[in-house]
Amino acid sequence: LLAYLANSPADFEQIWYFTRTELLLRDDGLAVWKWDPAVIPHVADTNNASDGDLLIAYALALAGSAWNNRDYLQTAASMARSILAHLVITSAGTTLLIPGAEGYRPPGRKDGPVINPSYWVFEAIPVMALLVPSDRWKKLSNDGLALLRSLQFGPRRLPADWVSLKAKPEPADGFEAEFGYNSVRIPLYLARAGIDDKALLSRLQQGMTVTEDEPATIDLATGKPKDLLPDVGYRIVNDVVACVVSGTKLPASVRRFTPSLYYPATLQL
Repeated sequence: LLAYLANSPADFEQIWYFTRTELLLRDDGLAVWKWDPAVIPHVADTNNASDGDLLIAYALALAGSAWNNRDYLQTAASMARSILAHLVITSAGTTLLIPGAEGYRPPGRKDGPVINPSYWVFEAIPVMALLVPSDRWKKLSNDGLALLRSLQFGPRRLPADWVSLKAKPEPADGFEAEFGYNSVRIPLYLARAGIDDKALLSRLQQGMTVTEDEPATIDLATGKPKDLLPDVGYRIVNDVVACVVSGTKLPASVRRFTPSLYYPATLQL
């Protein structure tokens, strides 16, 4: 996706070659999520991750359209069909994106279905609907947004990274009850999708901020910070929210890019 946004077809094709030869190994058209260069075979877990599948299909669709590449568009449509068939489910009348094809639904998962709210890449969902028309995409987006508005755990009223929807929503068993590194990206995904729900964005921003504009991961039960996130790639999330909510311009410090750790660097870009 970043290679597309940088208008670099050569870099895009190099990344796509790795993706299709090393990750698109499953029979259902989804990508394996864990590739480790330090082990052989390199695929350390053959389950998929639905946010990754969405981002791959989204990037292929954008690049295929911009650069008139039919192969990219055909693969994007194939992945969108697989996402709709294997990862978009209905539970208690709500359309959900499950995090992976295996391990998140009953009967295997006793507190299932389990979701990760940060896996809703809202800007990608309308593109999936163009590739594979279905009213389920719109419902997926609407229900995901409704869930985010309702998930308010602990004194800071934040969503958990992993949520059980077996009954009343609650942090899922076997995971830290935290607003963690996954959830930090939620406000960014909302803003990029043009979702300007100021009440929701402000609640997330206030809940994840501990000193000035510095975000942190949060223990949901106590509301106390776990890991401070001073990197500019994390701070830009709060700055983007401030821009959407109150029109505050992005500070110069976050407009300058200096390579850092992979995740915050990706958020900043």
